[in-house]
Amino acid sequence: MAQLRPTPANPTPDKPQDPTRPGSQARALPPELGPNPISLVSGATFMYSDPVGDVPAGTIGGLVHRDTRLLNQWVLTIDGLRLLELRSSVVDHYSAQFFLTNPALPDLPANSLAVRRLRYLGEGLHERIELVSFAPERVRFELRLEVGNDFADILEMKTTIRDRSERIHRGHAPDGSLLLFHYEQDGFTAQTSIRSTPAPERLEGDHLVWTIDLAPREFWRVELNVPVSPGFGVTEAVRGDIADIFHHRVEDPAARWLAGAAELSSDHQVLERAVAQTRSDMSALRMEMTLGQERISLPAAGMPWFLTLFGRDTLITAYQALTFGPRLAKGTLLALARHQGRQCEDFTDEEPGKILHEVRFGELTQQGLMPYDPYYGTADATQLWLILLSEYWRWTRDDNLVRSLRGNALAALNWIDRYGDRDGDGYVEYATRSPEGLGNQCWRDSWDGVRFADGRLPVLPIATCEIQGYTYDAKLRLAELADGPLADPALADRLRTDAHRLRESFNRDFWIAERGGYYAVGLDGDKNKIDSMTSNLGHLLWSGIVPQERAPALARQLLSEDMFSGWGIRTLSRGDAPYNALGYHLGTVWPHDTSISVLGLSRYGFRDEANQVALALLDTAAQFGDRLPEAIAGFERERTLFAIPYPTACSPQAWASGAPLNLTRAMLGLHPVDGQLVADPVVPPEVGRIKIRGIAAFGHRWDVEAVGTDGYVRLAAD
Repeated sequence: MAQLRPTPANPTPDKPQDPTRPGSQARALPPELGPNPISLVSGATFMYSDPVGDVPAGTIGGLVHRDTRLLNQWVLTIDGLRLLELRSSVVDHYSAQFFLTNPALPDLPANSLAVRRLRYLGEGLHERIELVSFAPERVRFELRLEVGNDFADILEMKTTIRDRSERIHRGHAPDGSLLLFHYEQDGFTAQTSIRSTPAPERLEGDHLVWTIDLAPREFWRVELNVPVSPGFGVTEAVRGDIADIFHHRVEDPAARWLAGAAELSSDHQVLERAVAQTRSDMSALRMEMTLGQERISLPAAGMPWFLTLFGRDTLITAYQALTFGPRLAKGTLLALARHQGRQCEDFTDEEPGKILHEVRFGELTQQGLMPYDPYYGTADATQLWLILLSEYWRWTRDDNLVRSLRGNALAALNWIDRYGDRDGDGYVEYATRSPEGLGNQCWRDSWDGVRFADGRLPVLPIATCEIQGYTYDAKLRLAELADGPLADPALADRLRTDAHRLRESFNRDFWIAERGGYYAVGLDGDKNKIDSMTSNLGHLLWSGIVPQERAPALARQLLSEDMFSGWGIRTLSRGDAPYNALGYHLGTVWPHDTSISVLGLSRYGFRDEANQVALALLDTAAQFGDRLPEAIAGFERERTLFAIPYPTACSPQAWASGAPLNLTRAMLGLHPVDGQLVADPVVPPEVGRIKIRGIAAFGHRWDVEAVGTDGYVRLAAD
């Protein structure tokens, strides 16, 4: 029998996945929470409910903290029936209010009660339920809060959830003022406590029950609090009476954090609103941790499933956010350096010097059933860390931080040359060693994200094109640091020689002359060119690895009808057999990916083309309330008339939310050069004027303004 060769769909045929391992048997998603679910986030905590504020049992909703679900049922009923939504909305990223009323009941006509739920997250869940009766006579009814808990790990919430019921112990107060759930298994512990003021009239199992008697216009309320434990990612919370919080009468740490970020105004209202949404999302998705004596901030990858530290996603988001200021970039560099790989470990794909892919804190990870403590299955985060280190230094001239991270930078370089280049051919390849590892370890990390143009799956290991571009850029940038704060001219010379050699071999081995000229998406394990045409071409322009004479061909490809949908750039050409307008990496449009192409086009002087794509992406933002989603369908704009969301896209998703900053930077031609901000604007007429106030760079604040090709950069007034 012929031996199976590894592919991204089956990356470890010699190490089959244990069928008893949690999550190995995928199932259909649990019932969704309706078309307009309400998502709240605060640091490492999120609450996901339906528009009534409920979390019905068996859905994907709940209160989740540090990857463990603390509530999987939270349903409010009156005389056994659920309430009806009048209107509900998020107020701030951590708060929402729900205006509800009652359905028709035997002794209570419909719409007799006005019910308001005020909910916010801050060191836990806080909820106030208010009722007012508008019935003409005194009414009596039962109010019930159905509470449930399964302590599910976030990694199993969309697959098969283990039954933990026999190990969940209860310590409820007899008067119902406190519900206490405690779970312990093999050293992992989790706890949920729910305090109710006033206490319910009675407990029925885990349900809180009040019998309420209201005269006309009489008011009643109850306060519910579910605290969470401290730890990585937990942010400083807003504190105070819930009404004061909703009316912004107390100090909000999120507002204080935003006060340090630059602000943009523009004649183009969508751009202005989209960047304002970016500021809000960056604040919402920030996580905090303490390193030594310093409290740092860094962006989580997305809401709700990726509220944790990632490598690639967090690094690209921090790069985007440098236009707002350097805080997220510094925090990202330090946090990822702290978790840099130190040993070779098959289960987690760890190698010395490698930057992680993802960290998780739930039970499956803590018990060693899943490899996320941390997981290192990414072949590009190490290069992106070096790129961010360089870009941070260019914006700050923070020599001390660069010198303090010298060992990490050299370890990253060693990983690229020794472990990333698995066979000595000069290219960084990937192939997981873990039975739970990712088959594709580039940004197109779904199992079918990298395919031949005819649909075949490549064999591993794979060297994708954009990873080589990142490697080229990282080495040139590290050479710049070696000439500067690292004071190592010999290293600088070696790195430039390495980069030049990589550029020459890459342009020989990856170039395909057919179809008008383009680069293969990668080389497979047999060094065959994986000949699909992808949006990774834009990443190559961003990296600078493309010779100037080949750049026009890439610009034509990216703007062709097969690649450009009218909303953005497709991840895969319509001319390739695997194309699917709804395929995760097979034809959808990813805003962050498109915005990288905008930067790449701008870098090579294709400013009009960059603006064409940027304006299309702003039109996309307008379709989604000025917040770009993770991905949209690749249908052509002329056919659909409006943008179609990808079915399970995250929102907010950090690098999608950050995409407008890349567009703005490209239009302004904004770059840090030798301790100064420099602008070379080509702002399209549709955008009009762009102003950015208070950009933090080089220890000062800067203002930038541009119209068309005219603009200025100057130090901001104190």
